[in-house]
Amino acid sequence: MATERNGAEGMSAVRRAWLRELGVERLWNLPGAVASAAPPAAPEPDASPAAQEEPVAPSPGPVPAPVVAAPAAGSAAGSERVESVAFVQEIPAQEIPVPAATPADPGQAWAALQDEVRDCMACGLCKGRTQTVFGTGSPKARWLLVGEAPGEQEDKQGAPFVGRSGKLLDSMLASIARSRQQDVFIANVIKCRPPGNRDPLPEEVARCSPYLMRQISLINPEMILVLGRFAAQTLLETDARIGSLRGKVHSLSVAGRPVPVVVSYHPAYLLRSPAEKVKAWQDLQLALSVGRARN
Repeated sequence: MATERNGAEGMSAVRRAWLRELGVERLWNLPGAVASAAPPAAPEPDASPAAQEEPVAPSPGPVPAPVVAAPAAGSAAGSERVESVAFVQEIPAQEIPVPAATPADPGQAWAALQDEVRDCMACGLCKGRTQTVFGTGSPKARWLLVGEAPGEQEDKQGAPFVGRSGKLLDSMLASIARSRQQDVFIANVIKCRPPGNRDPLPEEVARCSPYLMRQISLINPEMILVLGRFAAQTLLETDARIGSLRGKVHSLSVAGRPVPVVVSYHPAYLLRSPAEKVKAWQDLQLALSVGRARN
């Protein structure tokens, strides 16, 4: 879109800082998409991003539209090069219905859902929470980001992805001209913090995930970006490893409309494994390329 292109062209210094935060600014040694150049050597885990060189970042060229294709039986995980990733639906599209009791007015439906989440006592997680974490951003957002569950700081502040992982996520979004304040809504599968930040139990997912499904139905996003193994396996109803889920475009059916789903790593994982930031950058580029193909 014109606004997005103009914004990206007018903030090269800031964009370089974002890319440096992601540790992937070396990918911009040639014009074009990430896939136009060979991936750089992975940085050392203790390497400081600020110590890396800061080359001028040319605006990325057009990314080829993904090709609709069915996965071959027994095929290996898709290539990590953005240009070669096929538009793949790994599983039958999950239909996300609108509950019969949902108010006709979208604003009223959104407010009613917020009240339900705030007062929820459906599982034992309600006993240890400070507050529920409904999500943050505009209910009219073009993109929906889905994480796992609130951590300690999220539980205290009532917002998803705060602290170091939130800072990294904001930098990731800013590097592709997105922000949680405007065109992105961020939610979790689980709305209450599990004790000790453990993985949610199956019964907790069963009680809580319908709230996420209603959020998806009401937002009706153009793109869903799923962050982390647990969120990806829950939303796509699979036990596949995240390495086999990323690099492809999956699909959910929302109100009868297929919505593309791209899987990437959780920012907390990227903080522990900075060398994987290159793959996360490729995932962001894939999500952008799908969005361009649909416009």
